[in-house]
Amino acid sequence: MPSASTYLTRSATTGTSQKKFTFSFWFKRTGRFVVQAASQWLVDGYGSGSYNSSIYLSSGNALVVFDQASSTTVATSRLFRDNSGWYNAVVAVDTTQNTASDRVKIYINGVQETSFSTSNYPAQNSNFELTGNGATILIGKRNAGDYFNGLMSYVACIDGTAEAPTLFGEVDSSTGEWKIKTTITPTSAWGNNGFLILKDGNTITDQSSNSNDFTLGGGTLTNTEDNPSDVFASINNLDNRTQGCNLSMGNTKIEWHNDNRNMFATHVINKGKYYWEMKYTDNSGGTNAMIGVSLADTRQADSYPGHDATGWSYYADNGQKYNSGGSSYGNTWTINNIIGVAFDADTRTLWFSKDGVWQNSATIAEIGAGTTTNSAWTGMGSAGDWFIPCVSGYDQNLVEFNFGNGYFGTTAISSAGTNASGIGKFEYDVPTNFTALSLKGMNS
Repeated sequence: MPSASTYLTRSATTGTSQKKFTFSFWFKRTGRFVVQAASQWLVDGYGSGSYNSSIYLSSGNALVVFDQASSTTVATSRLFRDNSGWYNAVVAVDTTQNTASDRVKIYINGVQETSFSTSNYPAQNSNFELTGNGATILIGKRNAGDYFNGLMSYVACIDGTAEAPTLFGEVDSSTGEWKIKTTITPTSAWGNNGFLILKDGNTITDQSSNSNDFTLGGGTLTNTEDNPSDVFASINNLDNRTQGCNLSMGNTKIEWHNDNRNMFATHVINKGKYYWEMKYTDNSGGTNAMIGVSLADTRQADSYPGHDATGWSYYADNGQKYNSGGSSYGNTWTINNIIGVAFDADTRTLWFSKDGVWQNSATIAEIGAGTTTNSAWTGMGSAGDWFIPCVSGYDQNLVEFNFGNGYFGTTAISSAGTNASGIGKFEYDVPTNFTALSLKGMNS
């Protein structure tokens, strides 16, 4: 769910237990600020008595488990500010336990959290509203608002047992990373209010053995190729260069406000061949957008890519290419034009297309074959350099990236181009041997 106004809702039936339950979900942060202005709710449950239980991210970026009726607040010392990857959170509640700290357990990527900024545990045998009788369960916001600005996947509830995180994930034997278990089998049963949604794309039909389907309460529910098993590039909101602009839609939509800013992706490259797209959607403040790549360790913040020798870009206003100044290259571009970027990090070669037409008389066949004759640049930087995708704009310029998710903002690509790698979905054909800038793409 990449939109900050999107949420799901369901009215719970009679619960199996209000004392024992488990929630597991994967989430990825988006947005601009490292310290957000307000808390953001991931899961909320509220009952007829106006009490509510919730799992949310505080304004300070801690993960909090809260239950109003039992005066429970358990907040991690750990902060969740990374927007380049996915977290798996498992919250297991069993208020029948004798030891207070065993009544609420939080696991992140399979590891139990043991350090808390607040640790007010429930009294023994307290009831929670998250799986309560007749409770309304919300995913992506709370009853009073406070939407989650990010992506969620594999949202599961086990009603009646406090489960271990190994029910939902496992350590990858080759990478050592925590990964999804695609089959979830509760130790006892799903329970009356148990469910599994957002398992395959954006389906909100319950994939557990129950039929506890959710409905879309508001916003736009879009699918994304970016998922816990394959993290795609986006714009990095932890980079202070994002001040003076707004990020949304999974940090793929960028709007500038009265400031010339160079913005950078979350993934850096020093080998392989990659393709991505960007749509220009607003130039009311002037046709100022530039797209390209930069050296990762010397990138310019308050300027544009190609201002000096460390960046290489293609400029909307005059169609020139820029590296320590401009020179003749291709066509100008404006609103609704889609710019394609092909970057070969092995030969350090860069090409650009406009609406599927490669500039400077380049052809998709020669790009796929590695012929550099009609590229914008080749032999960029030095062997072994790390490069990073970048974009700049100024005053009401707005762009929307497609790093392979198949969307520009909330608009799906009109007809997918061919893509031999099978990784990512793009508007136009991807040159042979090129792939999406994602973890699977980078390791293919």
